[in-house]
Amino acid sequence: MPVAVPAALDPILPLLRCPSCGDELTTAPGALRCPNRHSFDLSRYGYVSLLTGTRATSGDDGPMARARRDFLAADRYAPIQDTVADLAGESAGAGDGARPPATVVDVGCGTGYYLAGVLDAMPGAVGLGLDTSAHALRTAAKAHERAAAATWDVFRPFPIESEQVDVVLDVFAPRNPAEFHRVLRPGGTLVVVRPFGGHLAELRRQVAGMVAVDPDKEDRLHQALDPWFEEARTERVEYTTPLTRQEAVDLVLMTPSARHVTEAELRDDEGALPTEVTVSVLATAYRRR
Repeated sequence: MPVAVPAALDPILPLLRCPSCGDELTTAPGALRCPNRHSFDLSRYGYVSLLTGTRATSGDDGPMARARRDFLAADRYAPIQDTVADLAGESAGAGDGARPPATVVDVGCGTGYYLAGVLDAMPGAVGLGLDTSAHALRTAAKAHERAAAATWDVFRPFPIESEQVDVVLDVFAPRNPAEFHRVLRPGGTLVVVRPFGGHLAELRRQVAGMVAVDPDKEDRLHQALDPWFEEARTERVEYTTPLTRQEAVDLVLMTPSARHVTEAELRDDEGALPTEVTVSVLATAYRRR
């Protein structure tokens, strides 16, 4: 029996374009199709497989997606989620009958945690999460009743109509400024979250292989975004949160550091895991030039 079209996909469908030819997509049994007969399967887990051909290898594997899902479910990053929702909510209404509902696209959405927080804060808004990881999208597709999910690579042209998106989220994810600019409406908002200063400093001191915060990251970010966006508001989110041992393990495993240390190594060295950690990030809302 063909997979049913997720209800959250219906309001997002007019936004999507065929990745192969750029034409409109419509629903078909178990798939999305364009007039040129390009077809994209609907996963039984609820996401759409738009990414074809050679896939990026940087997305979460199964253990990373599980660690991300479990850690974020504990809400240790809730202050970041709240800040993202606040910055996004300032930029777009949720639809008042006079205009369509606001659209939010989360690029590199992972398990959909931040997208769900934004949609909670914007009643009536609809969302789309894009990620290379099918493992993470299994959770993202169910993260919110108004959120659809699809496989995609941030470094490719997005399968999205130009100037139709109100908010783009980029939370701890790679960036494609030209595509962010293209899909956003005039005056639309890009929200970027990145680590700053002493983010996870306790883990970095105690766990070998943890990736450090690049001191030149901010300069490169501003150089990349400046041709396309102007900064509207920046919030520094910094606090200390307690961690259970399992949360500490999951926090390491959901980061790029998971490619340098195994879960078994973390569990074998219990003393290397702190019982609290500093969270320090910058969250910026940028306006489309």
